[in-house]
Amino acid sequence: MTDQETPRRQSLGFLLLYALAAAGGAMAYVPFLTILLPARMTALAGEADVQYLGYVTFCGAVAASAAGILFGWLSDITQNRRTWIAVGLTLTIALLLAVPLAEDVGTLIGIIIAWQFALNMMLGPLSAWAGDCVPDAQKGLLGGLLAFSPTLGAWSGAVATHPGLVSVDGRLGVVALMVAGAVLPVLLFGRPRPFPELTAKPVVLAGEVRAAPKGPAIRMWLARLLVQIAEAALFAYLYFWFRSIDPTMEDNEKARLFSIALTLAVPIALVAGRWADRNDRPFLPLIVGASVSALGLVGMALAADADGAKLAYLLFGIATTVFLSLHSGQTLRILPRPDRRGRDLGIFNLTNTMPSLIMPWLTISLVPGFGFEMLFLLLAALAVAAVLLLATMPRAFRN
Repeated sequence: MTDQETPRRQSLGFLLLYALAAAGGAMAYVPFLTILLPARMTALAGEADVQYLGYVTFCGAVAASAAGILFGWLSDITQNRRTWIAVGLTLTIALLLAVPLAEDVGTLIGIIIAWQFALNMMLGPLSAWAGDCVPDAQKGLLGGLLAFSPTLGAWSGAVATHPGLVSVDGRLGVVALMVAGAVLPVLLFGRPRPFPELTAKPVVLAGEVRAAPKGPAIRMWLARLLVQIAEAALFAYLYFWFRSIDPTMEDNEKARLFSIALTLAVPIALVAGRWADRNDRPFLPLIVGASVSALGLVGMALAADADGAKLAYLLFGIATTVFLSLHSGQTLRILPRPDRRGRDLGIFNLTNTMPSLIMPWLTISLVPGFGFEMLFLLLAALAVAAVLLLATMPRAFRN
């Protein structure tokens, strides 16, 4: 094969710096939303903390949805991803450090909404930057590297809350330092090889209509939404389900299972992503991942003891993390307009925010009357629907 026939590839150095920056986004929100924000809300709201936390969750999801589309689109029309990422990073850190300064619930909610806008000012253009720089032949590898994001996000929470490291208010400073340390390297040292074909504006002839989202993009959007609903439900209610199975299970064991699932997913995602690149089968690992997620959910619904529940959860947690990571990489190949990649990824980001609005209603409707078993079977059905959406995608896109 001649040099001209060899596909050009993005440098591994840039891909690693990019994956670290993406993990920085997870470091910004995982420890904050799961540990540090609830603790601060309890300090300000007392017994009304759960109610106010629900308000924050809803308002934050709406703000994140709007901001992802807005700042992705702005980075499209300005053709400058790096500046938006830098400004978003600066504001994200500043608002994290402002949280301890809030002396009432209203101020805290205002800071959180502003923080969601700042965070997505960083994450929206960052996601689109990968589409500008990573060719299709490496999108599987990109997805595998993105599996580090939830893992490092979880472990960053363990670091920030390590006993004796810093004061309670100082924990947000630790989070801010980790986020800056993860995102700044790609801004300062990232020099991606240019791929003009990835950013070229689509040619529109006279009388033609600009490209709109087509079947594959819609299928990918729906498949991710369905799997994300299941993931969001387990993220929110894992503690209560394990407590119903084994009331003696310690909190640290639950947290350890969560971390083990995320950690084991990383090498699996890397291997699956590289396999997809080498064999030009970008969507087959997604089909397998969603299928295994459904099996894990069925196992959780049928689990009769703690050991069975743990194994079923690990199966679900690993498969779902692999699916979501690889999906993020492969989504970039099916977006219809390179010149509106940031905006379109903002629309895809709705699959990350909408489940937090849908999932509570599913849980409230099913768990009190039918138990977690019925909830998990419904979530398994959603995962199976995702499998069908991807498995019936036109062959031209599947291969």
